[in-house]
Amino acid sequence: MDILNDISDCIIKASTTLSDDKYAALNNAIVMEDNDNACWALNQILENYQIAQKTNFPLCDDTGIPHVIIEIGEEREISGELLNQIHEGIALGLNNLPARPMAVKGGEIQRIEQSEGLFEEPGKLPPASILIDSVNDESTYKRDISPDTLNIHFLLEGGGPEIRSKTFRVYHKRSFENVIDVACGWLESSLQMLGCTPSIPSIGIGRTHFEATSLLLKAIAYGNLNNQSEFEQEITNRLNKTGIGPLGLGGKSTVFGCYLNIGNQRASGVRIVSIRPSCFVEPRVALLKL
Repeated sequence: MDILNDISDCIIKASTTLSDDKYAALNNAIVMEDNDNACWALNQILENYQIAQKTNFPLCDDTGIPHVIIEIGEEREISGELLNQIHEGIALGLNNLPARPMAVKGGEIQRIEQSEGLFEEPGKLPPASILIDSVNDESTYKRDISPDTLNIHFLLEGGGPEIRSKTFRVYHKRSFENVIDVACGWLESSLQMLGCTPSIPSIGIGRTHFEATSLLLKAIAYGNLNNQSEFEQEITNRLNKTGIGPLGLGGKSTVFGCYLNIGNQRASGVRIVSIRPSCFVEPRVALLKL
């Protein structure tokens, strides 16, 4: 029962708590901003964060879809029992939060049409398929995974950013700059429509749609605004030049930073790129070490 409570606590923490690096980025944005409307919006966002953390209320009414990434060392094993406990703990956490009821009733067609309504119990919302990350991962975000590592990352993904996300092919033309330019163009368009900026957009570049999206999710779980690469900083500067600003009101801070995760590539003229413009309450993440 302890692990169920630990997982429940992680779901609540992810939904209600702002990470230190993001809190610092927000305060820095407030100090640097000279647009009155943007300054007002940033201070409202800060107040929302402070109330959520003080009261253990969700940062946003859209409490998100749970996603899970497991990091595992070579001396550890994952059992079917643990996977069941992850599902049970997430349900417990959504109920304890409480999350917004979002699970759709019915069979395949009824769920698509949402014709039978919603379950009242927040815990009826199942997580997405669990992603297991190996020690020999070739992505940008290298982690110190020891042989006895067993880490479970919990992500809560909101609907607004998902609507504005995109995974598609890019003809690279043997140019890194060309691929990044296309990805930034997608983000510039999506950030204009997002509404809940400043964002921390994520980019995953891989060989397939699944791999690119997986790289993006791992960027959200492992990325840190206090450790931005040269390319992440360049993307951040470019997106901030759009002047979209907080809540679309203009200003210097359209994004707080960027996560760029590049994995294995194949001999081809195409790269698959996945982008996600997180809203200002995201990334909502928590880590459980077992």
